[in-house]
Amino acid sequence: MASDSHFVLFTLNSETETALLARLISVMLRRGDAIALAGELGVGKTTFVRSLIQTVLPDEEVPSPTFTLVQTYDAPAFRITHADLYRVKSRRELRELGFDEALDDGALLIEWPDRMSELLPADRLDIMIEVDEGAEERRFKLIGRSTWADRIRELARRGLTP
Repeated sequence: MASDSHFVLFTLNSETETALLARLISVMLRRGDAIALAGELGVGKTTFVRSLIQTVLPDEEVPSPTFTLVQTYDAPAFRITHADLYRVKSRRELRELGFDEALDDGALLIEWPDRMSELLPADRLDIMIEVDEGAEERRFKLIGRSTWADRIRELARRGLTP
């Protein structure tokens, strides 16, 4: 059985490398999975999600759900729900977004997960993206919790090789 969590750090130097990491994580994605993406405005959260979804659905247009809050995509194996919680102000709004159903039907990708705090599923992949001012490289800190721990351990072992 996996330990409770596993941490790995990737330093990525381009959108191409970000897309590669998203592609590698997309093949690990299962029904019931949650991925929480944290980082400042403009750090690359939506770019990562867009790459992940377009790996599964290559012809899909993937807009940022900043104003709609939620976008859903019917992938071949299950539905993918992409939520941007930047504008969410209350728990009532969160309940109305139907995240429990999203996890039942497929996978949930959450930008600005701090808006959910204790409502986040315990079994999830946390991705924290950091960039220094003026720099191009991004630090992707991945923490696999519960069932994600072994998947992230395997990713760390293999590295960014497709």
